[in-house]
Amino acid sequence: MLKSITKRSRLLALAAALAGSTTLAGCMTATPYQPATNSSRLGFWDEQIESNRFRVSFAGNSLTARETVERYLLYRAAELTVQHGDDHFILVTRDTETRTETYRSPGAFYGPGPWGYWSPSWRFYRGPRWGWRSYDPFWDDPFWRDRDWDYRTVRQYEATAEIVTGRGPKPTSNVRAFDAREVLDRLGPSIRMPEVR
Repeated sequence: MLKSITKRSRLLALAAALAGSTTLAGCMTATPYQPATNSSRLGFWDEQIESNRFRVSFAGNSLTARETVERYLLYRAAELTVQHGDDHFILVTRDTETRTETYRSPGAFYGPGPWGYWSPSWRFYRGPRWGWRSYDPFWDDPFWRDRDWDYRTVRQYEATAEIVTGRGPKPTSNVRAFDAREVLDRLGPSIRMPEVR
């Protein structure tokens, strides 16, 4: 009887761990094409500046590539143009901002050595500027301590543009002019919408 209870509790614990890891893995995806919310600024947002002038932006998380962020921005500009009854838009300004943060955390070899807090080590003198240093053959680097830490650089991109919308065919002389419906048709297959739950 005790064996079956222990086995059942282990299976329940394993099932809970698998469900938790599946949920966590689902959260670790690139930002889909969605409106930004008050709680999360990830996604697109826009504001009307004049009757035919808008500021459009798309921000992605650290798993969203720069090209994806810029593609979603163009898609949103085309979508907004069509929603307001216009046919083309002109990019007045366009910029992609990169936010980079580097995190440092203890690495796999951080902490006490194989013999607890005691391990063979040597001290050496690196000159008046650096003073006395120690060297542990198992965990240390005598000159730099990079192996004690894991470094991770995270980049997030946000693309912003100011657009002017218009009716009729796009001005062929302006290389910053886009046909809104053609942009929607060409970029539409590569746009990843949020999953419906």
